[in-house]
Amino acid sequence: MLTTQGNRLVFRFDDEVLWIEPWGEHALRVRATHNAAMPTEDWALSEPIKDIMAQISHDAKQSSISNGKIKAVITKRGKITVFNSQGKLLLEEYARNRVDVTDPKASALKIKAREFKPIPGGDFHLTMRFESVDRKEKIFGMGQYQQPYLDIKGLDLELAQRNSQASVPFALSSLGYGFLWNNPGIGRAVLGKNIMSFEALSTTILDYWVVAGDSPSEIEEAYASATGKVPMMPEYGLGFWQCKLRYQTQEELLGIAREYRKRKLPLDLIVVDFFHWPKQGDWKFDPTYWPDPDAMVQELKDMKIELMVSIWPTVDKESESYPEMIENGYLIRHDRGIRIVMENNSGNPIHSDFTNPSARSFVWSVCKKNYFDKGIKTFWLDEAEPEYDAYDFDIYRYHMGPNLRIGNIYPKTYAQAFYEGQQASGQENIVNLLRCAWAGSQKYGALVWSGDIASSWSSFRNQLSAGLNMGIAGIPWWTTDIGGFHGGDPTDVAFRELFTRWFQWGAFCPVMRLHGDREPKQPQHGTTGGAFMLSGAANEVWSYGEEIGKICEKYLHIREELREYTRSLMKEASAKGSPVMRTLFYEFPEDEQAWEIETEYMYGPKYLVCPVLEPGARKMTVYFPKGADWKSWDGKMTFEGGKQNEVESPLDSMPVFLRV
Repeated sequence: MLTTQGNRLVFRFDDEVLWIEPWGEHALRVRATHNAAMPTEDWALSEPIKDIMAQISHDAKQSSISNGKIKAVITKRGKITVFNSQGKLLLEEYARNRVDVTDPKASALKIKAREFKPIPGGDFHLTMRFESVDRKEKIFGMGQYQQPYLDIKGLDLELAQRNSQASVPFALSSLGYGFLWNNPGIGRAVLGKNIMSFEALSTTILDYWVVAGDSPSEIEEAYASATGKVPMMPEYGLGFWQCKLRYQTQEELLGIAREYRKRKLPLDLIVVDFFHWPKQGDWKFDPTYWPDPDAMVQELKDMKIELMVSIWPTVDKESESYPEMIENGYLIRHDRGIRIVMENNSGNPIHSDFTNPSARSFVWSVCKKNYFDKGIKTFWLDEAEPEYDAYDFDIYRYHMGPNLRIGNIYPKTYAQAFYEGQQASGQENIVNLLRCAWAGSQKYGALVWSGDIASSWSSFRNQLSAGLNMGIAGIPWWTTDIGGFHGGDPTDVAFRELFTRWFQWGAFCPVMRLHGDREPKQPQHGTTGGAFMLSGAANEVWSYGEEIGKICEKYLHIREELREYTRSLMKEASAKGSPVMRTLFYEFPEDEQAWEIETEYMYGPKYLVCPVLEPGARKMTVYFPKGADWKSWDGKMTFEGGKQNEVESPLDSMPVFLRV
């Protein structure tokens, strides 16, 4: 049965109810459930929307609903197709049955487009299937995955947060639509050449949002309007950040900051990484190794350097916070067994439950007293996903229990805890560094970094795709560990080349941040608190020898030269939701070749960036997008758009070109 309820098209059959309604300009939201009532959560679609009157019509065979440039048609049997304003097919549900034998796609396969399989506890295992309507379709976005493909059509993607994997389920299609899988349940997306499917392992509702647009930027801006926009990046986010695993003492960290100033090198922020605390859940400096945080913060501020501290959501049973948190229900729940979700050398802690607003307030109150009120305004929210990468999925379910259904939203609520607290404390420009994110995390000041990745050329290549697809997925603030995280010896000639190429690229990322756990490890510096966690080798720009150090200095100053321009990109991201790192097709959608290029990108609208992604490469072939001419960085050469040219790429220079 098809009916109209106000501004909503409603389909009912048996125990299924389905809604299609306008949700922002040129966009529709589709929801379905087999429960008695439609669930009310909006999840990622958290922003206020304009009241737009849809055009709804019915005839004997089908009904339709139109909103600007988008139109959905649903048959009497419940099959949905989506078109743009020119009548071009964008999406079509994949269903195979013999309900109507005159249907050209009638089949004995008995496959449902919207399949709800009941599971114990009252939830459903949901699968949503679509036809692949065009074999040439390209799809981008969906978050951060450790693979080299920019076009993710044909890939099988896990919808789950892992260290170095961030599930942000918004896809942009070359056919002219954007699609948000608005379900934070852990699951899978298979973007096949024959069938595209989205899956949630435990949920009560099907919920997706689709928008039509004439350009990638129009689609991206509509998505940001529906899910939220980043705050304005503060000034210290425009320059260079120094970090390593890990500065062990207050004096070591101050010594590094002083050396940067002595060498007259740009430095905006330095990081105190994990295990600077006595116990997980204490959320304060261990006085044994950090005896005077107030004086440390003041000296850094006198040098015009901000301090970032790492905050973990884990709580040890012996920590100061544990008694109050367990009494008030501020820790994640479980079905059975021992409530432990991590194992490490300092205990068996439990995660805070940031889906609970009271837990968010409590954790912030402790961090405010011990960090924020001492002048530390920016936080590294590490371990942003409940750490299940050491377990298989069944064990994760065993630990998480009722929280499984909203497993992917955890990093978003983690950022939300600090965003809400910082705002309430009067801070406007907020940066929270996270390992993972979900749709809408950007509005909570989430700067996502690509996790604990390998120090290798293949890993370096993967980060380029990760950063560009995160931008398409609606996360404009993104960064990576320059040089990779795992390993890398600063004295090794081969690693120095990789580090140099990564550092050059880092100057043209939204945030330029040096980090890593270098070899060999330093000796243990104490016997209490986090002292057991060894520090890696030196990781400052002068640690890589004189030749590489001079190249790094060159790119530190380039980053400074870009400060005003980068600030303009951050303003645009805050106002429109535009990515800072942009695929070529984002700026040149009419250039067919721009949709094919996966190893070049635009830093904003002005700079064409060509990272050197292979060892020993001293020349490379560059495609110059059609619609502009291009000048080399030094201004000595001009290149015509729409053509390829071979260019030089000596070790001290990464090819970058200025749009004329």
